[in-house]
Amino acid sequence: MSDTARADPRVLPMPDLSGSFPGPFPASAYADDIERHAAEWLGTYALVGPERRRSALADITGQGVARTFPTADREGLFLCAELFVWLAAFDDAHGEAAGARDPARLARTIAGCVRLIAGHDEPPGAPGPFGAALRDLLARFGARATPLQYLRLTGHLRDTLFGILWEAHHIDSAEHITLSDYRAMRPHTVFVRTLVATAEAALGYELPESDRSSEPVRELESAVADLAGWINDLASYAKETARGGPSALTLPALLMREHGCDLDEAFRRASRMCERRSAVAAARIAELSAAEGPLSDHARALKSIACSYLWHTGHPRYQVADASSGP
Repeated sequence: MSDTARADPRVLPMPDLSGSFPGPFPASAYADDIERHAAEWLGTYALVGPERRRSALADITGQGVARTFPTADREGLFLCAELFVWLAAFDDAHGEAAGARDPARLARTIAGCVRLIAGHDEPPGAPGPFGAALRDLLARFGARATPLQYLRLTGHLRDTLFGILWEAHHIDSAEHITLSDYRAMRPHTVFVRTLVATAEAALGYELPESDRSSEPVRELESAVADLAGWINDLASYAKETARGGPSALTLPALLMREHGCDLDEAFRRASRMCERRSAVAAARIAELSAAEGPLSDHARALKSIACSYLWHTGHPRYQVADASSGP
């Protein structure tokens, strides 16, 4: 961790994860194709308004998915990119500040999505753009995934939608949220559990349930989920606070409140937490990668997912000087 004197209060101590996940991180040869496809798909369903915001979201999602599943086929990458631009656009349009202003409306919107996920008939009237896009996504994931893969994916998708509602409900009044509460919910609000659930369909393997429930796999998935949310909190903190965004429902703020420390100390604590979880994840990846078949495939998938979240923290989206908005 860097702990030098700082004139700019926004330059804060960050974790050193290079020992566990050294770069550079491999990317799919289809990276630019994924980005173009994501931009076209966003335009088809009109999920994001201005062209600049569409391009920014397509860029970070397309390039990020290329690093999440660098060995996946083109169609699988396109489908995963569509799901995650849908989630990011939905969170931007309906969650966060908009959801905090009118949580009842957000609950009704999410209920419509859950209705689609559960396979019920749609209510009368033409679906909105998010409903139409979700219906298309569900049909195509259903065609690609096995029945169990589809059930896991849609279950985590419901959890993510609930996470968006939970975050919007608490974002302006997080005083009673404990660190334990936050740790339980953060993987859903950063979408990582849903991303893990897409891995098997994207990469063409199926993990036996006996392996999925084993302690090494559970510990690996938990460590990667924690790491994804926490490094996102640290990387985005300066930009979010610089533009007046909410800062109470984030790891540094919770650590300041719980330990009565200043922001620098909270970042140091959070950085140590990230480094510990990174080491756990790396050790489990090394252990499980030595196996053969789906267990090894799953370990490699979790490694690339962790690397993709680390890659995201270096994207211009997280820089204070970058004025582009978007989820």
